[in-house]
Amino acid sequence: MCRYLLFRLSDAISNTRGETAEVKNENLELQTWADLPAELLELTLSRLTLADNIRASVVCKRWHSVASAVRVVNQSPWLMYFPKFGDCYEFYDPVLRKVYSLELPELNGSRVCYTKDGWLLLYRPRTHRVFFFNPFTRELIKLPRFEITYQIVAFSCAPTSPGCVLFTVKHVSPTVVAISTCYPGATEWTSVNYPNRLPFVSSIWNKLVFCNGRFYCLSLTGWLGVFDPVERTWSVLVVPPPKCPENFFAKNWWKGKFMTEHEGDILVIYTCCSENPIIFKLDRRLMEWEEMRTLDGVTLFASFLSSHSRTYLSGIMRNSVYFSKVRFFGKRCISYSLDDFRYYPRKQCHDWGEQDPFDNIWIEPPKDFSVFM
Repeated sequence: MCRYLLFRLSDAISNTRGETAEVKNENLELQTWADLPAELLELTLSRLTLADNIRASVVCKRWHSVASAVRVVNQSPWLMYFPKFGDCYEFYDPVLRKVYSLELPELNGSRVCYTKDGWLLLYRPRTHRVFFFNPFTRELIKLPRFEITYQIVAFSCAPTSPGCVLFTVKHVSPTVVAISTCYPGATEWTSVNYPNRLPFVSSIWNKLVFCNGRFYCLSLTGWLGVFDPVERTWSVLVVPPPKCPENFFAKNWWKGKFMTEHEGDILVIYTCCSENPIIFKLDRRLMEWEEMRTLDGVTLFASFLSSHSRTYLSGIMRNSVYFSKVRFFGKRCISYSLDDFRYYPRKQCHDWGEQDPFDNIWIEPPKDFSVFM
C-alpha cells in the first residue's frame, strides 16, 4: 500500500508544482516524505480521490490529521416530498433521519418529472408548461410548452451548464418511437420518429439515465434503447433483457424496476414483494446483463422518477439500495443490504404498486443550509 501511495502522491505533487513556486523542485529529491512542508502535504492530499485520501490517512498521525482536514465526504441525496395540498415541501435526510421544510408556492399545480444536480424538471398538465426549478436557490428556468403524457423524460445536466439537453421518448408502435428534445433557451421542441429493428415499448415512469454522452432507456420488457443527442441517432441494443425468477413477473412487476448509472456503468434494480432485489450491470464487452453480488461499497438510491448512486457515504450503509419509502414515523428509510441479504428494517419489502410515483423523489441536498433557517 505504501508503494501505491507514494506513486499517487508523486503524481499529485507533479500537479501542484506550478502552484508552489516557493518549493524548489531539486530539493524534493533529497527529502524524505516525512519532511514535506505542511502546506505542500495539505495541497497534495487534497488532490487525492476519497479512497486514496483514506489510505494515506493510515500512514502516520501527521498524515491522518492532514488527510482528515482536507477530506471531502460525499453527501447522500434527500427525499423530497410533494404535498397533496398546500405549498409546504418536506426534505428527508436518510443519514441524520431529519426532516426539513420549505414553502415553495412556485410549484403550485405542477408535477415532478425528473431531478439531477439539485434541479427539478416540472410539468403543469393544465397549461402544458415545462420548467426547471431549483428549490434551494429558487431559480426558475422556463421552457417551451410541450404535452408530456406517457413518455419518459430526463435531462443531461443542470440547466445552467453548457450542453444541457432534455429528452423524451414514447413508442408510436413496437417498431417506431417518437423522440423529442429541447434545451434551455430554445423556442420549441424538436420531435422526430425513429424506426426500431427490435421492438421497443416505452416503460411507465422513468427507467432513463444520461451516461457517457447518451440517454439510455429501459423498455417495458427490458430492452435497452440508446439515443445520442449529438449525432441524433437512436438504436435498441441487441442485449437480451435481464433474467429474473418467474415470480418477479407478478402484479405491478413493471413498477418495481429502477435504473441508474455509476461511473459509466448502467445499473438496473429489479424488485418483487416476495423476493430480494436483484441488481444487474450492463457488460458492454460481452453485451449482456451481469448480476451483481456486491456493489463494492456503492450505495444506490432508487425512486420511480430518478435514481442515483453514491460512494464513500458517511453515516449510511454501503453496498446497499435505499428506496423512496420511510417507515416508523419517518425514523427509518427502507434499504436492502447486499452484504446481509436482507431488508432494513426487517420484513419491509412491499408492493411498489401501492406507492404513488409522484409522491417523492431523490434530490441532491443544498450545500448552504441557511435556506432552512
